[in-house]
Amino acid sequence: MTLDFPPAVRAALARGLTAAFGVTEPDSIVALGGGLSGAGVFRIRVGGITYLLRLDQARDGFRDPARSYACMRIAAAGLLAPRVRYADAEDGVAIMDFIDERPLSLEYRGTPEHLVVEAAQTVRALHAGPPFPPLVDYLDGIDALVAQFQARGLVTPAAMAELLERYRDLRERYRTDPADLVASHNDLNPRNILYDGARLWLIDWESAFLADRYVDLACVANLFARTPAHEDLLLATYFGAVDETRRARLQVMRQVNHLFYGLVMANAVGDQQPASDLAGRSLDELHAALTLGEPVLDSEAGRFSYVKARLSAALEGLRAPQFAEALAAVGY
Repeated sequence: MTLDFPPAVRAALARGLTAAFGVTEPDSIVALGGGLSGAGVFRIRVGGITYLLRLDQARDGFRDPARSYACMRIAAAGLLAPRVRYADAEDGVAIMDFIDERPLSLEYRGTPEHLVVEAAQTVRALHAGPPFPPLVDYLDGIDALVAQFQARGLVTPAAMAELLERYRDLRERYRTDPADLVASHNDLNPRNILYDGARLWLIDWESAFLADRYVDLACVANLFARTPAHEDLLLATYFGAVDETRRARLQVMRQVNHLFYGLVMANAVGDQQPASDLAGRSLDELHAALTLGEPVLDSEAGRFSYVKARLSAALEGLRAPQFAEALAAVGY
């Protein structure tokens, strides 16, 4: 191996390679760029075949390979995630088949409507499978992220006041229907939905647990459902029919999804002078730039612009008259 791992990690990797392939070292190993989880992600070759290696060494109340590997195995058994060749939660080592990713925004073989349908079918298949282990109530998790964000002080309290007040109203009135608790990925961002030229694959199960089905549906809607017609197509494909309650629950959770990504992306931004407002490039602008290959998220300033864009999108959605109608339809 050309990478310098600590002895304990080298030993854990050797155990995994021996169990999976009967060797103690890969033919080659290359570090890949990962997301915000802190996991080490590598492309390895063994016997001339490429695999994906993931090293999950960090542990806390949320990062738990025992739970995430269990979710990953369930999804792989359902042919929604790459095949798992080896996964040991205690060592934090997982080896999966490697997906030769194609740019979904440029090479998808179909119309935007086809993509909405395929994404809805993929999520429906995940949710119809065996339940994932529980962790927390999803909105309790959002509350914890809000508290963490406020403690960081990246945005002044005045600039966050209306957004948090409107979120608190949502929080008090929205309740998950117990029938909607399913095997939920909870983080279907573009880095976790891979396209191989023929189909979609779901990866990175660190955030997965038993949660409200509308969490994943909102992720997909905010990525691919750009119009009310697309939103209805998503719901009709997933449920087989559309009704006002389903529209309302999706509308509410779409704003929670914007808030979630704004709060999570803030973890990739260092301490700085607090922003006095959420002004900046719009979320549509940033997504268009990312589609064209602009390295928006490669700098701290770019990541912070994305934080503000997501929070602005959440505030705009929470202010909308249709949101008030949706919350009234599903609120308690």
